[in-house]
Amino acid sequence: MTISQYTHKAIGQLAPLYDESEARWIVRTMVESITGMSRTDMLLHGDREMEPETVARYDGIIARLLKHEPIQYILGETYWHGMTLKVSPAVLIPREETSELVDIIVKDYGDRQDLSVMDICTGSGCIAIALARNLPFASVTGIDISADALAVARENASLCKAHIDFEQKDALAPVADEQDKYDIVVSNPPYIAQHEEKEMDSNVLDYEPHLALFVPDNDPMKFYSAISRNSMATLKPGGKLYLEINPLFSDRLASMLTGDGWDNVTVIKDMHGKDRFATATKPE
Repeated sequence: MTISQYTHKAIGQLAPLYDESEARWIVRTMVESITGMSRTDMLLHGDREMEPETVARYDGIIARLLKHEPIQYILGETYWHGMTLKVSPAVLIPREETSELVDIIVKDYGDRQDLSVMDICTGSGCIAIALARNLPFASVTGIDISADALAVARENASLCKAHIDFEQKDALAPVADEQDKYDIVVSNPPYIAQHEEKEMDSNVLDYEPHLALFVPDNDPMKFYSAISRNSMATLKPGGKLYLEINPLFSDRLASMLTGDGWDNVTVIKDMHGKDRFATATKPE
């Protein structure tokens, strides 16, 4: 079987679960990751015969995809914000919206040097690493409650040659000894309410870590309240807080931040037109 024939077959197998463009992207990603062939290579050499062991390996991946397992977890990596990052079921797969959050921060601070940055609920370390690579000489700390997530984050920082100080800490716990330390605090915490489960795709619900996804219906501000309180203490006067948020609670979050004493509370829409980010400044 040639590469082109197998690609066509695989896309057809995935068609019941994914739209055609997504199925094509998944198959292309699978082939690129395993063979190192670019999209151009596949077009130029699509008539190349595949070895039986390669076909068997692809078939195994297709079988897992048909059970809704994300291709990123199957391959153990994803491409995000110009970086290849390791991922495992211990961490969320970085989203394009989170890449937008990094871009917002870099736009605001990209011409500043020697900034001190805290990334709360760092997960795979994607935000912390992207900021360390894009903010000149920044000192970046990433915290997470999960030791397994931090192991992935440390591996990613090493692979990307970014120096990050990762620490195992609970984002909900009060801070004691970091007064006026950071110029920037950023967080993409758990923010999906439990009642939203029924609307979620099984590739997320069945495979991604619920610890990093969900908050109780009766306390959707659980993480934001703690992050707001702690960041007000740890940010330098004039420092800035950046959050990825649930669009369902954007108004409520903005009101909470204003009530907590933050200045310049702003809600920003993502590329899809949804309220996805909030920023706020600590008073001077």
